[in-house]
Amino acid sequence: MSGGVPGGTSGEATGLSGGRSGPSDYVVVGAGLAGAATAWQLSARGHQVTLLERDVPAAHDASSHGSARIFRYAYPDPFYTQAVLDSKALWDGLAAEAGTELITPFGAVDYGPTRQPALLASVLAGAGIDHELLSAAEARRRWPQIAFDTEVLWHPGAGVIDAETSVNAMVALAVRNGAEVRTGWTQERVERLGSGTGAGYRLHSAAGETLDAGHVVISAGGWLPRLLESLPLPAGFLAGLPEFTVRQEQAFHFRYREDPGYSGATWPTFIHKAADIQAYGLPGGRDAGFAGQKVAEYNGGPLIPSAADQTGHVDPANRARVVDYVRRYLPGLDPEPYAETTCLFTNTPTEDFLIARADNLTVVSPCSGHGAKFAPLIGQWAADLATGAAAVPERFRGATLPALTT
Repeated sequence: MSGGVPGGTSGEATGLSGGRSGPSDYVVVGAGLAGAATAWQLSARGHQVTLLERDVPAAHDASSHGSARIFRYAYPDPFYTQAVLDSKALWDGLAAEAGTELITPFGAVDYGPTRQPALLASVLAGAGIDHELLSAAEARRRWPQIAFDTEVLWHPGAGVIDAETSVNAMVALAVRNGAEVRTGWTQERVERLGSGTGAGYRLHSAAGETLDAGHVVISAGGWLPRLLESLPLPAGFLAGLPEFTVRQEQAFHFRYREDPGYSGATWPTFIHKAADIQAYGLPGGRDAGFAGQKVAEYNGGPLIPSAADQTGHVDPANRARVVDYVRRYLPGLDPEPYAETTCLFTNTPTEDFLIARADNLTVVSPCSGHGAKFAPLIGQWAADLATGAAAVPERFRGATLPALTT
């Protein structure tokens, strides 16, 4: 792992923390991509920051582990395409500051009856992003390992994010800026100290530890639905939040065939919206020995109340659907998975993110399985909102949040 952030015992500051103790200006709960990015952004602005993590940064039972997340520009909504452009500038700065590559270029193909490649192409054209719109036959000649069923959008600027390395890089930079990191901290409840807009908070861990803070940022991913009940949030704020659903998703790794008809071809990332399944895939990286493609059904896993209820068990029905999909559409892969895993998607009904503030408590949840590519930008938005430096896009503030969420 890059970034050198080791684990620790309950409530223990990591060895890179600098040993600071006492109250913090800002406490960030959750060291996944969004939480690490928020801590990095806050600390870079000179704020005193403590980052609390239930396990270790990029924990393997959360949403930001491993080496393979898709980075892409193709969205039907120009807002998100522009946000990817803004995020990429921050990714480049982060990689330069951390001294390590975080996004590996592979390009991406988008296709399928409901994926609307022509619409995606028009959005990319409007943003000045390099792309091609290919017929299915043209695409099959270029990538014979994929059985395209419609015209295909290709954009070479896409790639694969190393999520775990990215988290650890941001944590390391936050520590370099003076932040403290405490691992093994299971957040139990947050108590408000006093009244009024300047009141601070006391955070309580499951082990009985406490930590005081002037401002709190909750970035807990799949644990958020349960944590919301323990936060001192106004009733109007809670009523305005979108409904959250958590899925225990499954991903499968399939080996590249050694057939000479496919060897030597570069595998892109892909999103395929077929009539009966929405699937995505990307080179699996070190998660499974660089030997194959990671393939999954989007939102194909079972619903669970929160991340605390995950089992880590792969659903046989989901495995069967994905294996059938590979047999039909990915002839360049051996259709028997050689590795498999579970992960968490925390969804909102619109697939928009949530970045909202009540008094000095900010709730951040990238949500819906597409937040990884925006991590540095989400950290910037969250830091802006938590400090009062700027507002966030209106669509991320919930349905009917009261005026205090500025």
